[in-house]
Amino acid sequence: MTVTIDEIRKAAGEIHGEVVRTPFVHAKRLSDILGCELYLKLESQQYSGSFKDRGALYRIKNLTPEQRKKGVIAMSAGNHAQGVALHAKRLGIPATIVMPETAPFSKIERTRALGAKVILSGETLDDSRKVVDEIVARDGTIFIHPYDDEFVIAGQGTIGLEMLEDQPDLDAIVVPIGGGGILSGISIASQSLKPGIKLYGVEANLFPSMSQALKHQPATSGGSTMADGIAVKEPGKLTREIIDQRVEEIFLVDESQIETAILTLVEEQKVVSEGAGATGVAAIIANAEKFKGMKIATVICGGNIDARMLSGLLMRGLMRDNRLVRIRTEMVDQPGLLAKISRIIGQTRGNIIDVMHQRHYYDVPAKMVEIDFIVETRDQEHVDEIITKLGDESIKTRILSSRSTD
Repeated sequence: MTVTIDEIRKAAGEIHGEVVRTPFVHAKRLSDILGCELYLKLESQQYSGSFKDRGALYRIKNLTPEQRKKGVIAMSAGNHAQGVALHAKRLGIPATIVMPETAPFSKIERTRALGAKVILSGETLDDSRKVVDEIVARDGTIFIHPYDDEFVIAGQGTIGLEMLEDQPDLDAIVVPIGGGGILSGISIASQSLKPGIKLYGVEANLFPSMSQALKHQPATSGGSTMADGIAVKEPGKLTREIIDQRVEEIFLVDESQIETAILTLVEEQKVVSEGAGATGVAAIIANAEKFKGMKIATVICGGNIDARMLSGLLMRGLMRDNRLVRIRTEMVDQPGLLAKISRIIGQTRGNIIDVMHQRHYYDVPAKMVEIDFIVETRDQEHVDEIITKLGDESIKTRILSSRSTD
């Protein structure tokens, strides 16, 4: 089989009613900020939390009765794992998932909860592949590849059908790349329906495997990235050919850009995305001039972000915007000092979140006390007002932050 628009239409018919036809929303606030007309395909709204439901289901539906009895196996950092586990369980097929030991806890537990046998091995998907190959050779289990499979590509291509059905006059689509399955499928579907539409890919700059493969550059992929869903060291062979023929450009985004995109989606669009799912938005923000005045779309391909990670990112975002600051004060240790400083901060409408006394450290003079206040503020101007008011009362202060050397 060669993936064609007809095969993608067939996939759409076969998975209809068994996966979510996800919302395709106009990101009005982001559009205003970026000067374009931006639409978000919310694949984070699939039951498993990612687009992987589509390709996994279509691949499983095309197994023979004999293959179903042998069961299926997949390697995944989490999203493909959940897609395979979900639909294998629904169809009564045994499923084994090999996941890197570094996979987020939330994805591991959700995969187990869906009924799959989970094996943790290695640090990357490439390490997991070795275990998969051993099990396939030993037991004859059917391998469901996360991206380099024509049925999987066709299943992911149904996203492109839906996008063009809802917004047929799109100028461009920006899609995250791990192994390249979702971009391959969407590019075939969208360019078959609208030949002039431009496709762009985006990778985490720690894992530029597809862009390096297409440029015949030495592979450098590796490291710890927030975009674990697209942290692939070796792209697919099928997907590489498709992307080489159809994709205009591949953008690279760094960790700070991914973090900013996650926070922007939460604050501006009330959309929760995992790191990989936000890379399309990160690339559009970083290349806003290229897309100015255009009608463009990107896929929020997954929403399976660890709650602890999301909480930390939100707090870091508040600190970066000076809406949460740590103010260190230093004065002679005397009764009423804490009340005095608290009163001044309160009068300026600062909201004290936490207070920390430091009397016993060697670098604090014996008659002095350092008190740190974590304060919720409106903006930098509000912070300056608080510091000025404290200074007017002869209270020595300084701001501590992640960039501070104190």
